[in-house]
Amino acid sequence: MGFGKWIGGIMGFMAGGPLGALAGFALGSWFDKATDLSGQAAEGTGNNNGYGGYAGQRNSFLFSMLVMASYIIRADGRVMHSEMEFVRQFLRVNFGEAAVAEGEQILLNLFEERKRIEQTDAMAFKRTIRDCGAQIAANLTYEERLQLLGFLVKIAQSDGNVCQAEIDALKEVTLAIGLSLKEVESMLSLRGDSLEDAYKVLEIEPTATNDEVRAAYRRLALKHHPDRVATLGEDIRKAAEEKFQLINNAKERIYKARGMK
Repeated sequence: MGFGKWIGGIMGFMAGGPLGALAGFALGSWFDKATDLSGQAAEGTGNNNGYGGYAGQRNSFLFSMLVMASYIIRADGRVMHSEMEFVRQFLRVNFGEAAVAEGEQILLNLFEERKRIEQTDAMAFKRTIRDCGAQIAANLTYEERLQLLGFLVKIAQSDGNVCQAEIDALKEVTLAIGLSLKEVESMLSLRGDSLEDAYKVLEIEPTATNDEVRAAYRRLALKHHPDRVATLGEDIRKAAEEKFQLINNAKERIYKARGMK
């Protein structure tokens, strides 16, 4: 997958705004070229559907993930090999070896841009991330944003330890993309095996009634159902299926502890 395909896919809602500005830096001349082509298409046909549809939504999602990942990875002031390798493996499995170097270069360019803009204002990139989050919230569905957050949580967990700085960054991104703090706390607890973790996954307190437990599970199962992100591709749907199974596992732990059926 060359940069041209990345660009062709993000020329929809990401052509402008803060995400477009970051794409211009991260992808350089490819982005300028695609912007010119998009403008010509709009003049000739009244729209730019050549850059839209399935590929546009999917690649826009992926670029959003890389932008937010650049913030999470650098949250503790370091770039961990395990976190970068998680991103590499994701790209390798789903898009082939060529995508690995390209995705990594995008991340490195984003790291460099953060360093540049923070030289004169330490809060500049944080504000950029918040602005990007608002753009994502306005253009990705609720279910797509949940899946995006799920990938970011996995990146933070990839080194076996999620530090407080990473948790704080995840919470900032969660709110920026229009999700609730309970949702990120639920995802951070997905791989836990304790009863306490299970309650956090279902976003309820241990004092909840049995009826409240059932209702919480139904609500969570509905919003995390894999079919709701099917338009993003089979690989992302499979990741949603894995998360769905972990939610079911949490529910079963609670049901067993309470003797529920």
